[in-house]
Amino acid sequence: MLEVSQLDFVKTARAKGLKPGIIQRRHIFRNAMLPVVTLAGLQAGQLVGGAVLTETVFAWPGIGRLMFEALAQRDYNLLLGVFFVSAAMVLLFNLITDILYRFVDPRIRVA
Repeated sequence: MLEVSQLDFVKTARAKGLKPGIIQRRHIFRNAMLPVVTLAGLQAGQLVGGAVLTETVFAWPGIGRLMFEALAQRDYNLLLGVFFVSAAMVLLFNLITDILYRFVDPRIRVA
């Protein structure tokens, strides 16, 4: 937020005489949230893939452990099902990230 607060459009908003609260909410916060939303969306998708290692090491039951056991037993149908569910979850996280971008990024408008 400190970096965004020094940009030209924020200085222009201050020069227009807008209240500091409005400047912070509408201009600074919305533009500062863009990298946070991007990285959070990417990390949420990677959490699904990282579940295999974590659940196998700590012997936790879950989709990662199921994938590992299906691979060890050569149960390819179950393995394909787990891959499909994992891919669907990554796509869902990406869709949620894109929808959040609509609310956070002031440059994106619905046509």
